[in-house]
Amino acid sequence: MIEVLAPGPYTTVQDLGRLGYAHLGVPCSGAADAPSLRLANRLVGNAEGAAGLELTFGGAVLRFADAAWVALAGAACPVSLGGMNAPFWVPAGYELRFGNPPHGLRTYLAVRGGIAVEPVLGSRSTDSLSGLGPPPLRKGTVLPVGTASLPITVDVAPVAVPGPPVLRVLAGPRDDWFVPDALAALCARPYEVSQDSNRVGVRLRGAPLARAREDELQSEGMVAGAIQVPPSGQPIVFLADHPPTGGYPVIAVVSVADLPVAAQLRPGDEVRFRPA
Repeated sequence: MIEVLAPGPYTTVQDLGRLGYAHLGVPCSGAADAPSLRLANRLVGNAEGAAGLELTFGGAVLRFADAAWVALAGAACPVSLGGMNAPFWVPAGYELRFGNPPHGLRTYLAVRGGIAVEPVLGSRSTDSLSGLGPPPLRKGTVLPVGTASLPITVDVAPVAVPGPPVLRVLAGPRDDWFVPDALAALCARPYEVSQDSNRVGVRLRGAPLARAREDELQSEGMVAGAIQVPPSGQPIVFLADHPPTGGYPVIAVVSVADLPVAAQLRPGDEVRFRPA
């Protein structure tokens, strides 16, 4: 069992999401930076889809009632024991303390055996939009830990140091709703990440994207990475908890390979777009 002594700014249980329910209006959810959760799980011998913790801007304090193997991946943050991208042993009774990452936003903690909260529609993920899954962690939350079946085979995983954030985009499906140079304007200069960003989407501030049509678009399916543009002209990049449908036109979609980059953007960061 793991007891939450302090949850930090926003910590949730996440796995790889509840797939196959979008037609019922249920978002996929899951880890915003899925490759980092997969890596942390592999490091402790879990299946890649095991549930772990997604720490937004660190700050948590967790007490381990039982000794456990743990691994951290994603945004590197100070931690009172061990380090990033390598498995380490947490003794029984230890209070694992996290600082704030100097770069990036989301850090993933995997514990050997996985976080074994009750699944909802086949997933243990907290969905901030629909409210499905376990609530965000708070002081006093107790998390059960499951049993691992795979051996630990990796000592450390080398991870490249991220450079300035750039998101590659594919035009459409509604780029024809914008003036001809709107996509070029999106890619011409950086946008700043707004404080209103969350797991639903990264809200950006910068050059507004002008529409060529003023009529309303019927609601249609949305995907992670869709760049939706509301009447303000300020783009929003959808993340893991995005709604299954939306009514604002999507000028472009972020490449799947760059979704983890979008998930690590924090308020005040600058990000650029370029054609894929």
